Amino acid sequence: MAKGKMKMLYLVQIFTQETDDEHMLTLQEIIARLNAMDIKVDRKTLYADFEELRQFGLDIISEQRAKNTYYYLGVREFELPELKLLVDCVQSARFITTRKSRELISKLEKLASRYQAAQLNRQVFISGRVKAMNESIYYNIDKLHSAINSDVQISFQYAQWTLDKQFELRRGGAWYTVSPWALIWDNEKYYLVGHDAGSGIIKHYRVDKMLRILITDQPRLGQNSFKAFDTARYAKSMFGMFTGEEATVTLEAENHMVGVVIDRFGKDISITPMDGSRFRATVEVAISPQFIGWVVGLGRSIRVVAPDSVVERMRDEIHRLSEQYM
Repeated sequence: MAKGKMKMLYLVQIFTQETDDEHMLTLQEIIARLNAMDIKVDRKTLYADFEELRQFGLDIISEQRAKNTYYYLGVREFELPELKLLVDCVQSARFITTRKSRELISKLEKLASRYQAAQLNRQVFISGRVKAMNESIYYNIDKLHSAINSDVQISFQYAQWTLDKQFELRRGGAWYTVSPWALIWDNEKYYLVGHDAGSGIIKHYRVDKMLRILITDQPRLGQNSFKAFDTARYAKSMFGMFTGEEATVTLEAENHMVGVVIDRFGKDISITPMDGSRFRATVEVAISPQFIGWVVGLGRSIRVVAPDSVVERMRDEIHRLSEQYM
């Protein structure tokens, strides 16, 4: 294709990469850039081209300054603050490898001008973060979404780390068959929530430990279990996604701890003021060592007051810790 016929494409490239609301080009500068690409244009033709691009949807703005008229691209599909937010999400997501993070951020930079892209690049501090080492998780998440949307079961092998830092298959490499229902992103990790075919109950699995995922043609099971399943409630009740027997727990805490409790359990919990300095909150929790550790770690400001069975577990754990560090 002759370069002259690609003029409009080059104009779009010039506006998207070379301009923004702080960096503008005069008509003569635009002509010079096109001439450098062996595209010959005149001023009158460019005016018509700009109008066509506006009609197509590009927000090409002209601004008069002294004797010159400057042109730049105004509103974009993604504004710079939005791109910064996306970059932060990519670089903080532990399930994305360092290499894939750089690739994604590089693609996001192309949605901004080269001047704005430099600001995005200055935000990239991913080399020192603990990132996933297995890039297949990036594609496994897409595969799991496909299985959920297709309403079919999956099969996979499940792995764990060994003392010599090797990934070892659990159950001697046996295959797990699960009906996938939801994906949860908790504490920078992805978890699959599904109906386990073997036990017939709801379980969750770390996606970065799922290997060789296969999408089957078998329809999903567990419809009755998931009819009233609340994914958000399930995630809130777990601490570090560790399972345990669910219970309704009453916490008593000093007023300054209300933000901590709401941050962890959400605004829908019941909160009752007590004597002006303390409050009680009722929460649904999976009683696990991680929950007990969370309460203990907050010190004197918070304690479990009901039910008795959970209070007793707190006492047992405190006694165990006391003996362990004698």
